[in-house]
Amino acid sequence: MGGQILREEGFEVQTVADGAQAWALLEKFDPLVIVADVQLPIKSGYDLSREVKSAFDTVAVVLTLGAAAGTPDPEQLRQSGCDATIGKPFEATALLDTVRRLTAGMQTLRASRRPKAASAELDRERVEAAVTLALEASLPSLIQEITERVLIALRK
Repeated sequence: MGGQILREEGFEVQTVADGAQAWALLEKFDPLVIVADVQLPIKSGYDLSREVKSAFDTVAVVLTLGAAAGTPDPEQLRQSGCDATIGKPFEATALLDTVRRLTAGMQTLRASRRPKAASAELDRERVEAAVTLALEASLPSLIQEITERVLIALRK
């Protein structure tokens, strides 16, 4: 249900049956947000969240909590490191608002860590200009020094 809601809003969604498959997908995809049920088989949502948050600091994790899971243990939630929780059944607005907010936050965080192409080019231009100025400034003394050494070598 959550996947359908997100797809209809233009999100790319990958679905899996258990926490181990979710972990394996991380090698193929670079998600901004993972939405996982706390009761995933093989690797629970709590475990998945803890592992994702310890390995990736630019991936947000939303844990879904259904009535069947009972009252969530606040300590388990804290230890999982999840970024948000959402109750089930999904309220579309709450799910979309949470995923949009976390997606924007992760995009901003990732963008702040990437060098921008324009600034990299600007840095290259500045370095090249500085090297050119340094060579132009030192060229007369280099010519003079090399000339003196050649003259000394020729006199021998």
